[in-house]
Amino acid sequence: MTLQQLQYVLAAIEHGSFSAAAESLHLAQPSLSEQVRRLEAELGVTLFQRVGRGLVPTEAGRALRPHAETALAAVESARMSVGAVRELRAGTAAFGTFGTARMYLGTDLVDDFRRSHPEVRVRIVGQNSSETVAAIRDGELEAGLVVLPVDDRGLEIHPAMRDEILYVSGDAGRLRHAMTVQRLADAPLILSEASWGTEDPTRRQLRELAQRAGVTIEPQIDVEDVEVALELAARGLGDTIAPRGMLRRLAPRSLGWVPFAEPIYETFAFTWRRGAQLSPATREFLTFAERRLDALADVLRTQPPRRRAPRPAPAARDTRVRG
Repeated sequence: MTLQQLQYVLAAIEHGSFSAAAESLHLAQPSLSEQVRRLEAELGVTLFQRVGRGLVPTEAGRALRPHAETALAAVESARMSVGAVRELRAGTAAFGTFGTARMYLGTDLVDDFRRSHPEVRVRIVGQNSSETVAAIRDGELEAGLVVLPVDDRGLEIHPAMRDEILYVSGDAGRLRHAMTVQRLADAPLILSEASWGTEDPTRRQLRELAQRAGVTIEPQIDVEDVEVALELAARGLGDTIAPRGMLRRLAPRSLGWVPFAEPIYETFAFTWRRGAQLSPATREFLTFAERRLDALADVLRTQPPRRRAPRPAPAARDTRVRG
């Protein structure tokens, strides 16, 4: 039994003859009647009987009719649903990120996407690049934005942009020269991504550089968020590292920074499962994200500057009432 045969049966019931049914479907009459005969042979029943010059359904034909209508309606509903997803009138954009990606992609990305495709749901999840690639590899997410390096087994990796990592301090004396990995090992360091540790791409990169230099980098303070690390540095509790894109948004004026003598970068990349076909919604969301990162990369070539001296906090005003 095929959907085509069910369609021919319904057409014959509606039009009362094979010839009229074939004409309505733009078919040759013998082709239609042959398919109906094959269906009758498969089912072992007669579906039509001749009355005068026309056809009327038998009891078996009448019994088959509602099931044929339901089956064809379900197929049409499926076709329309898929069409809605293809045309971005439905579906879900499922996208993974690392925790600070909001500082790069921002809420404007979701705003722009939803204004263009208001009927598409958006699902953005992830706290770290290693978590995101694991979810993509397991099929829980379709695609994502990560910081390299990551475990790329089974994944497509498409580098998108890079952001320079700078050494950040509130002590101008520690910012006289470009930072080196050797000096970093002796610095009063505050590092973020405490929960992820060496799984964090930036910490992994620092560890590899330290190993090549024959030193060990151990933070004095471990925290989860870059924002917290910058706030603690601003209070004079230590120094930290941060990419320029984060400093552009978060650094208080009391903090300054210098680059590394041998520049260190965070490289951002889009990733998805190798050989997978992204859904139309996720593919379109990825396109929006690519455009946003391209525009941000242009800004980061000049803003903020690679070097900045910290500014002392302004003296508190004396508000006492004098007699």
